Amino acid sequence: MRFDDSLKTVLAADSSTVFGAQAMFRQLTDLLTRGRAVADDETLTRLRDLRDQVPAEVRATVARGLALGRPPGALIELFAQDEPAIASAALRGARLAAEEWVALLPRLSPVGRATLRRRDDLDPVVVRALESFGSTDFTLGYDAPPLVDRPVPPPVGPSPFTAVGVITDALPVVAAARRAAAAAPPPRGPAGFEIAALVDRIATFQRDRGTPSASTAPARPIDSFRFETAADGMIRWSDAAPRGALVGLSLAKATDTSAAHVDGVVTGAFTRRSGFDDARLTVGGNSAVAGEWRISAVPLFDPTTGRFIGYRGGARRPRSDESAVRGIGKGGSEGLRRLVHELRTPTNAISGFSELIEAQLLGPVAPAYRERAAAIRAIAADLVAAIEDLDLAARIEGDALELRPGIVPVTPLLDRVVAELQTLAGIRRSTIAAPNIDPSLGFACDDRAAERLFARLLATIVSASQPDEAIVVSALRDMRRNVLVTVTRPRALAGVSETALLNLDAEREADLPGAPLLGTGFALRLVGNLATELGGELAIGPDRLTLALPAASVAQMGQASTN
Repeated sequence: MRFDDSLKTVLAADSSTVFGAQAMFRQLTDLLTRGRAVADDETLTRLRDLRDQVPAEVRATVARGLALGRPPGALIELFAQDEPAIASAALRGARLAAEEWVALLPRLSPVGRATLRRRDDLDPVVVRALESFGSTDFTLGYDAPPLVDRPVPPPVGPSPFTAVGVITDALPVVAAARRAAAAAPPPRGPAGFEIAALVDRIATFQRDRGTPSASTAPARPIDSFRFETAADGMIRWSDAAPRGALVGLSLAKATDTSAAHVDGVVTGAFTRRSGFDDARLTVGGNSAVAGEWRISAVPLFDPTTGRFIGYRGGARRPRSDESAVRGIGKGGSEGLRRLVHELRTPTNAISGFSELIEAQLLGPVAPAYRERAAAIRAIAADLVAAIEDLDLAARIEGDALELRPGIVPVTPLLDRVVAELQTLAGIRRSTIAAPNIDPSLGFACDDRAAERLFARLLATIVSASQPDEAIVVSALRDMRRNVLVTVTRPRALAGVSETALLNLDAEREADLPGAPLLGTGFALRLVGNLATELGGELAIGPDRLTLALPAASVAQMGQASTN
């Protein structure tokens, strides 16, 4: 018998610190979104109490994450009562039944209902319910502060005080200084300081003392923008504000500067004069366009001459499912890398010591203890692999992944990975093979990253296979100078949508032997992000998964080695 005590564990945590309050707010929302807890009064009250201790940026991130699950209507209502930006983030992607939306609409603010009007995926019943609020719902509301007894300010009139400049103007020495200055200005320097200039400055200061200096409030971050580039890849127009953070950025070079930089996907597409989708753009600074972006664009050609004239496209903020490790940011990725480093050393020590016991290198050991040591070594090996995956995800998220350009033959790489997975396929009583692959195919990417990419992808697929199921790997070259490697999708994952597949966690797969330690969703997100870093992409189809990487001829590698 198994029971779920996740909610009790979360509620028992310490929420007195800022970090503890944020962690509990995230965890409670996650449990409610995934149906692991009931949205009762006690849980919702705890979320309301924690809300004031959680920064608005964190609450907005959690609100956007509601689109990845099936949150209850009470949780959506709680976020809809927050600030307008957070309420809009929650309502843009939330999924509820039609009757739940209709019951929730009267309790929403005009801003919340306006957000729902911009959605095109709502049930017609909900659309009609929105229309029933009439034109008055489009007016801007104003919550006036309550009237309280306040002291009446004194009437504004002439001040009883006289400015210093007015008093000094009547002094004989000042009048004499002004006449001397008009006749022959004294030499400048410590001995000939202009008294009249000092008096004028004092009077100006007294006059302008009460005038507050104009200050500009920091701009709110934006969620999307459009752009156009010239033929040299330089952004020449954008509808974002401020434009100065984007205009002048070059898409032709993936240079990491303090202003902004793009990844290799954009520079590779610029070289081929082809389009690109969901490439990375990082903008520095504190402006409204600062932060991470996913950009897509199509090439433009002169209709008369056919000459390439630039790109036209748009940018959006990355979704939470587009990161292998969600919501950590650059600062969090550095902390995660340090944690991974601290975990790797003791785990390797445990693995090595259990291997010594199993091999009886420290002396004779009873068979029962040798079996126990073998089990510990297997678990430690899985944990080491999970630690390496976390380290790779943190490097990708922190733009710290080091890649070396090269040419990788496809056939030897796939044969090597398939051979290593035969043992796992035997445990699952399935088969995996990569027959009839053209030996001339090659990838133009880093060899170590490519091997890690296919090892993680194929291991995830084989771990989900069922008895008597055949996993087939094939490869071919398409018309866009890419090599497409397709893998059969297992029957256990055939009926799962792409969104649900990317969100499969380790808890749901705990009973599956050979399942990834961090979950299938984490493994596939990691594969997709690593493929993007290599200039490719991962596509999830109904019956197969397709991995596209830049192509290179194996003959080119042979020519390079003989030169």
